[in-house]
Amino acid sequence: MSSSDSSSTAYKALPNVPGRDSDSDYDNDDPRSLSYQHGAGLNTNPTRPHFMGAALAGEAGSSRPSFDSGHQTYPSFGDNNSSVYALNPQDVHGTPESEFRDGSQYFGYRDDSFDASRDVPMHPVGSPQYLEEKRAVYAPPRRRSRVKMILFGVLGGVAALIIIVVLAVYFGVVKKNNDKTTTGDSVSNPTGTSSAGGGGSSGTLVVTGGGGSTVTTDNGTTFTYQNSFGGYWYWDPNDPFNNGARAQSWSPALNETFHWGVDKIRGVNIGGWLVTEPFSIPSLYEKYPQAVDEWTLSEAMANDTGSGGLSQLNEHYETFITEEDFAQIAGAGLNFVRIPLPYWAIETRGDEPYNAKVPWTYFLKAIRWARKYGLRINLDLHALPGSQNEWNHSGRMNDVNFLNGPMGIANAQRSLDYIRIIAEFISQDEYTDVVVMFGITNEPEESIFGLDNLQRYYLQAYNNVRLASGTGTGNGPMISYHDGFLPVNQWAGFMPGADRIALDDHPYICFAGQSAAPMSSYNNTPCVAWGSNMNTSMSAFGLTAAGEWSNAVTDCGKWLNGVGEGARYDGSYPGSTAVGTCDTWTDWPAWDDDMKSAIKQFALASMDALQNWFFWTWKIGNSTVTGKVESPAWSYQLGLQNGWMPTDPREAVGMCGNSAPWQPPLAPSATGGSGAGQIPASVSASLPWPPTTISNGGPGTALPTYTPTGTVPTLTAETFSSATGTAKINAGNGWANSQDTAGLMVAIATCSYLDPWVGPGVVPPSPLCSSSARKREAHTEPAPMPVITSPPLR
Repeated sequence: MSSSDSSSTAYKALPNVPGRDSDSDYDNDDPRSLSYQHGAGLNTNPTRPHFMGAALAGEAGSSRPSFDSGHQTYPSFGDNNSSVYALNPQDVHGTPESEFRDGSQYFGYRDDSFDASRDVPMHPVGSPQYLEEKRAVYAPPRRRSRVKMILFGVLGGVAALIIIVVLAVYFGVVKKNNDKTTTGDSVSNPTGTSSAGGGGSSGTLVVTGGGGSTVTTDNGTTFTYQNSFGGYWYWDPNDPFNNGARAQSWSPALNETFHWGVDKIRGVNIGGWLVTEPFSIPSLYEKYPQAVDEWTLSEAMANDTGSGGLSQLNEHYETFITEEDFAQIAGAGLNFVRIPLPYWAIETRGDEPYNAKVPWTYFLKAIRWARKYGLRINLDLHALPGSQNEWNHSGRMNDVNFLNGPMGIANAQRSLDYIRIIAEFISQDEYTDVVVMFGITNEPEESIFGLDNLQRYYLQAYNNVRLASGTGTGNGPMISYHDGFLPVNQWAGFMPGADRIALDDHPYICFAGQSAAPMSSYNNTPCVAWGSNMNTSMSAFGLTAAGEWSNAVTDCGKWLNGVGEGARYDGSYPGSTAVGTCDTWTDWPAWDDDMKSAIKQFALASMDALQNWFFWTWKIGNSTVTGKVESPAWSYQLGLQNGWMPTDPREAVGMCGNSAPWQPPLAPSATGGSGAGQIPASVSASLPWPPTTISNGGPGTALPTYTPTGTVPTLTAETFSSATGTAKINAGNGWANSQDTAGLMVAIATCSYLDPWVGPGVVPPSPLCSSSARKREAHTEPAPMPVITSPPLR
């Protein structure tokens, strides 16, 4: 894909490089190792990896870990280390996914080489069975005279011209947002020369285009839309909420129904953009060596007024991800984006140094770009007040102050408010077809605050989202719950009858025990480690998706474990023993075809095993020190440009062998059907809110809490005007349900409070409240500052 302004942004596209389309060591002081977790030893001064945390189990296949070596609560093992994927050469697929609907462009092509009507099993991967069938069905054409052929050609050209005109009218005028019936893959591939704000050579406003069309961006620059999958963009400034765009022929257009459990989620995260992380955006953190998370980065930037202060983050938002990225994502055969959003996109309080509210303005751009290219959004609330997991991607590392410690309830109350505010916005008719999934909390560390309190919080969050959606089932987003790093089978039966809930698992193998085995040895690992878990959970819980996964099989990568932490693989991580050099895994310009092919095989196997997934992440920024990406296994874009990611993710179907992926449909409640929303009263009664006891805090009645008397900060929408500028277009008022009238959770004037980030070791104020008590200032008990861990001596 070319761009006329690619040289004007700080984040330049990476150059295309030609390429092709054992045993682990365990350390008894290593909180990610099996021997450690089974009691072989406890590190008295452990250093946690602040990107992912420590592993639940030290073997390939464990989910993204969350064990803090300083705590004595040990999660159970089992499900995520299962190695049964029902690999059976006699098994066949059952009901095919909806993407295999016959289409006018693909003539019933099936990428799984399976004919459901005849129960024909899959051929070996790569076997062109569909060509064999096509040859058998279609007889050779009869000879026609030259005159007849010319006549037919002319008539065909006229017919094609008529079809193009009709389709342009249809998509530009007729097919509006209220068309909610799936029509399958029989779609056109319209072409155009420009988008909103620019007309074609005749001055006519062109509002849609397919592969090869020219797109005009907000700032007037243009690029060529590359999409070979029948996808088309749609943008009409006179109708900015038209949902006619389609990412690919096999993915429902935005104004069509996405059938959960039938249509496959093939997505990618937009990580490092609105929530920064050192490993995703090393250039931001390399400038400020004292920065280890976005809190300290924001403080360092704010103090650096000569460089623009905190507005440097605005420049990052503006250049790291652009409209062209969304176009490339659709052109890569992907149909979803998962976008991490921090709570400070809504507001900050006290001395919280974040770039308040600005991320929201860029999330609104993301909604517009996703709508334009037919992509659906999973909004992921990635960072919560007080930190839900103590790692740098939560905004501030070191301590968990969410559902833990003396401010545990108050921070959870505040988080629930932010969930409610976001839900009210995205449940509006203008946005509900684009932001279709809401991940309410990213990676809460269940091992710290316990499953019971996490489920109480999840139920309350569910109530907040469904209240925002208004009355009736099927309204508002699918609600996605992270599994808290527990085996997915422990969530079976949670909230029976709930209206459209999904389970979010983050399976990574790179943070388990490190191995010197070559990349080619991991070809089948995802199939064995993850496939059975997904099948089981889809039946026992409901929709289950991998919200994050990557191609990494080692923990090599600059600051992957946190600033100054090093890597286990090369022995630079505290307490680790070197297995080999990380250059093998990070020096991607030196990778040969065999290495690229092995990574691609791993990616395809992961996609097939997980079935519904979001790769982490779309883009990793270049290091200013080396001038290149230092964590290549985590960048989908880099893999596409250099040949180790598939250009068509449908290649993955059947990669795990002639296995039996989960068969639809989901339970009716999981899809908004009959019985949805009817949660038994006994379930609600067993999970009351707020919690009666908080880990590292004590009885809930002895802890500071907030009261709903504040003014709710409603999220604002973009401003749209018609092309003539004569009429302002209604973009919603930010609040879907006018009956939702409760105030914002705020401090009680006569009560005392600690700093929200104080840490779990502080005693609550006593007495909490009195008629004459003065509200304690937030700085009375300051939170400890996060620090860089000194690298170990080699």
